[in-house]
Amino acid sequence: MRDRPAASSWRARLPSVHLLPGQVVALAAVALIVVGAGLLLLPFATPEGADLRVIDALFTATSAVCVTGLIVLDTPHEFTVFGQVIILLLIQIGGLGYAMLATLILLALGHRVGLRDRMMLAETLSMFDMAGSVRYVKIVAVATLSAEGLGAALLTARFSRDMAWGDALYAGVFHAVSAFNNAGFALFTDSLASYRMDVSINLIVTVLVVLGSIGFLVFQDAWDNFKGARFRFQTHTKLVIVVTLLVLVSGTVGITILEWNNPRTLQPLGLGERLAVAHFQTMSRTAGFTTIDLGMMNDATLYFLLLLMTIGGSPGSMSGGIKTTTFAIIWLTIWAVLRRRHDVEIFHRRISRELVVRAFCLCILAFTAITVFTLALAFTEERPFLGIMFEVTSAMGIVGMSLGDGAGRSLSALFTDFGKAVIMISMLLGRFGPLLIGLFAMHTTTPPRSRVPESRIMIG
Repeated sequence: MRDRPAASSWRARLPSVHLLPGQVVALAAVALIVVGAGLLLLPFATPEGADLRVIDALFTATSAVCVTGLIVLDTPHEFTVFGQVIILLLIQIGGLGYAMLATLILLALGHRVGLRDRMMLAETLSMFDMAGSVRYVKIVAVATLSAEGLGAALLTARFSRDMAWGDALYAGVFHAVSAFNNAGFALFTDSLASYRMDVSINLIVTVLVVLGSIGFLVFQDAWDNFKGARFRFQTHTKLVIVVTLLVLVSGTVGITILEWNNPRTLQPLGLGERLAVAHFQTMSRTAGFTTIDLGMMNDATLYFLLLLMTIGGSPGSMSGGIKTTTFAIIWLTIWAVLRRRHDVEIFHRRISRELVVRAFCLCILAFTAITVFTLALAFTEERPFLGIMFEVTSAMGIVGMSLGDGAGRSLSALFTDFGKAVIMISMLLGRFGPLLIGLFAMHTTTPPRSRVPESRIMIG
């Protein structure tokens, strides 16, 4: 009996750990990666006689949870159906996020969603505030299940013309979930190159990827307008739609022009086929699916794709990158400076100085991380510099496109264990870096009591 107070006193002296909601989400993702890697290491997750290394299992689990799509093992041949299902579950959980799944479980069990859970939802799903977070989760769940369900049904009907119904159903579900979550995992070694000219496959996958990358805030705004709760679209929605359309159009035209005379890619194709391939690769800047061998593209086209991957999708979506709104704010700020305007404006609305600063900070941090990781890998890996930079950008943007290893896998398959670890860190930063950065920027700072004198510094 005398030991109990001593034990209680000993526990009281332990340092208490207070984690912010965003940190909880990131740590939960790391735990999920470890569990997923452990399941992939089970004997029945790989074909008989296969020897799956721990680093490769961790890499695959990280790529799935971060919905990236970079692979060091050929998914259809080097994993069994059990292993592929584990990857699919990791994609779904990683795409929706720990916070949302936890909230859905609480709602299903009839529990109340506390303040901490609402804070995690607001940060994980890039919400404007915590008001209506539970309703927002319901919209996300309905939109996700509806899009994936309809996509799976349509893809199953199409795949049934090439394979048995059971295989077609499995392929339809797998690719629908992978496409909507912008994961880029496929059950074909050549990704979707075999269906390059298939209108139905291209259309279904394209729509799923765009819906997954446009952001659930846009879905909520559209639903509110449809129900009459609102009578005009929010500035965020209009900006996302305009920038997304501009990126898709400029990307399609740019790739078509840059690859027009390349005999290894677009030159043998007709005009319609060239535009279809270019549009698919532009759309896939957030997902990682390919219908053409990227290693055959010109260096100029690869760098153009690299820039598209850096932009990525929109806030509150399954995709990564610096986001379309960040890209827009940066250029709107530059335009305002050139016009000598005091405020940054769009659609007759003013953008706050805080958002402008955060946009520039996020862009510079992303550029710095890509540069550091690229230089580190260029020093340790004996691979072409552009290929390494493309791989790092794809990982940071959680895209999944790669110049490949020549055997249906990503270039990372040729990296050393150190190189694979760097790519894994890049994927984690690409997925959760903006969330953690937002934690430090979301709190308003109090004005200081005193300020040092202002100084003038010449620039330019």
